[in-house]
Formats: sequence, C-alpha cells, structure tokens
Amino acid sequence: MKKTRLLLVDDHILFREGLRRLLDAESGFEVAGQCGSVKDALDLSKQMQPDLVLLDFDLGDQRGSEFLARARETGFAGRVLVVTAGMTDTETLHLLEQGIAGIVYKHSPLKELAEAIRRITSGETWVDQRAVKAVVRAAVKARESDGNSAAFTERERQVLRGVFTGLANKEIADELKISEASVKASIQQLFRKTGVRTRSQLVRVALEHKDW
Repeated sequence: MKKTRLLLVDDHILFREGLRRLLDAESGFEVAGQCGSVKDALDLSKQMQPDLVLLDFDLGDQRGSEFLARARETGFAGRVLVVTAGMTDTETLHLLEQGIAGIVYKHSPLKELAEAIRRITSGETWVDQRAVKAVVRAAVKARESDGNSAAFTERERQVLRGVFTGLANKEIADELKISEASVKASIQQLFRKTGVRTRSQLVRVALEHKDW
C-alpha cells in the first residue's frame, strides 16, 4: 500500500524529531522530510511534493501563514495540516480562509493526529473542536462588525459545524440527536444557499461569508 508522504515544519527540533519517530511507527505514514523555517519548507515542498505538510503556526520570528501564501504563489497544490500549541481566534479564522485542510493542537493524542492525517489525505477536513469554537467567535465578531444579517438557520449552523470538524452524517445526527435524513436535508439546503457541491467547498464559503 502506498504510504502517505509527510513534510514536518516546526522550529523546535526535539518536538519535530519526536513527532517523526511517532509517525514513522504508524502504519501507512512516511516522514519524507522535516525543517524549521519557511524558506526550507518552500524548498522541500517543491522538491518532495509531499501528500501533506504538517505546519507549525509559530516558527520563531515567522508565521505558518507566510508559508501558505508563498507556497501557493509557487504553485504548490498540496494539503496543509496546522499542528499548533495555540493561536488567536482571528489567526485561526484567517488560516482556514487561506485554505488549510485542518488544525490539530500539539497536546492532542497521537491517535487523533493520525486520524486527522488519514481523513485529510482522503479529501476531508479536520479541525479540533476548540479551533471550531475559535472560528465561530471570530466569524460572529466579524459579522457583527460588518453589520451582516444571518443567512443560515441555527440547525444549519449546527450541521455545518459538524461538517467542519470532519464528522460523517451519522456522527452529526448522533451528536444533535436528530435523524441522519435531517442532516442530509440540512446539508442539501446549505449547498443550495451557498451554491457549492462538496463539503469542503461548503466550509470554505461559509468561512468567507462569516455567517455561521
């Protein structure tokens, strides 16, 4: 089976080395490269074309968002999972608006990180529940500042948050204590309201509209 090739970008060498050993021991993963700066990350991502970049947000005197902006300019089309010790609400929202595929906190268990990697490389998104709350706070604050009115119902927002965290329809239904058919109906209504066709596009549009 083809392994998922990973690039680790973190300026703390001990953390990076520890993470490399843990991920190399996981079935289906291969840490193909690692570095601690935006410049090295840009060079390695171009050379390696990894399946997924695990990117720390705080790179000393640099920010992970710098890599995202410059990588897209050079044509890098890979997916990026931010692995962070913490960010502000606004920073979290801006990263998602830049197109990252997910957020995992450094104190999360390895099992959660491994699941996030597998979900993302299969085309889904993965965002820690704490990051979801941060995004909601930032989006609500921005919407209030802009004077925008709500476009989604409360049920649609609840379903969208479930989609945003990478939950399947059945998992969303169990969490909200509604039927799976109701979840599917809400998602179809969200598709109609936003004009998109996929779950990942739905999350991106919702973030851009800051209306959830």
